[in-house]
Order: sequence, then C-alpha cells, then structure tokens
Amino acid sequence: MKSAQDFYNNTEKREVISVIVQNEDSVLSRISNLFSARGYNIDSLTVAPIPNSDYSRFTIVTLGNARTIDQIVKQLNKLVPVLKVIEHKSAIEKDTVLIKIPVDENLSDIDVIARAYNGAIVNVTDDSIVISATDTPQRIANFINIIQKYKPTEIVGGGVVAMER
Repeated sequence: MKSAQDFYNNTEKREVISVIVQNEDSVLSRISNLFSARGYNIDSLTVAPIPNSDYSRFTIVTLGNARTIDQIVKQLNKLVPVLKVIEHKSAIEKDTVLIKIPVDENLSDIDVIARAYNGAIVNVTDDSIVISATDTPQRIANFINIIQKYKPTEIVGGGVVAMER
C-alpha cells in the first residue's frame, strides 16, 4: 500500500514559478538548458524586463510531482544570474492570444465571443480579422476551442504571466 508521502511525490501538478534575474547575455539559454538537461518540460515561458531596473522576470509554467518541482526550484536558485525564485501559491494568472480568422466569417458573432473572454477585434483587413483576448489560462484554452468553428488561419499564444495576490 502506498503512503500519503508516495502519493504526494507521484502526483503531477501544474506549477507557476517566477524567476527574477540580472539582465545578462544567455540567461534564457541557461534556464532552458536547465530544464532540457534534466528532462523537465516547460508548458509556458514568458520573459520581460522589469521597468526601471537591470532585471527581468521569467514566468515559467511546468508540470511535475512535488519532488520534480522541488528540484527545479533548487536548480534555478543555483544559477548565477538568478536573484529570486518565487513558487506561486495564490497567484493571479493571465494568458494572451491573437487569432486570425478569414474575413468571410460573421464579424458580430466573433466580436460577441471575443468580448466574453476579455477580448476584442483588433484589426480587420480585406481578407482577415484579428482578435486579441487576455484571460485566465483555462478560459483562453476554452476560447481557442470555441473559436475553432470559425476556421482560424493562425493562432499565436503569448504565454502565462503571474503575480502573487
């Protein structure tokens, strides 16, 4: 019979981790190499400079059991340009998507659906409509599923960003 500890260590969970780093050449490469060298997967990765500083913030979404997540955090803390690793416990998460749809689809239907997901039509040309939406990762995934009936020609995800409440 498995103990509670065995169950905890074998149960995969989604984890959102933010990493504050010194802006240096090859930091992205070092972080992605850390994951690939150990066989860890990155579901989402966003990077942006922190305004008015010499630092950047990486937001990484990964899957793993408790032991794997613990190892990821320990390895990230060992990287030289890393100043801080934040394991989010109660975070606000947002994801963004841009979707291009042929212009022959019903513009008002698309607009109503986009607005339901905190989105809007951001561009219309002679042959396409571009929608942008920003919402929780789960709702963006649902939005992408719903919009499939309009035969999108291109979908570009922006990746998850997170901030502790």
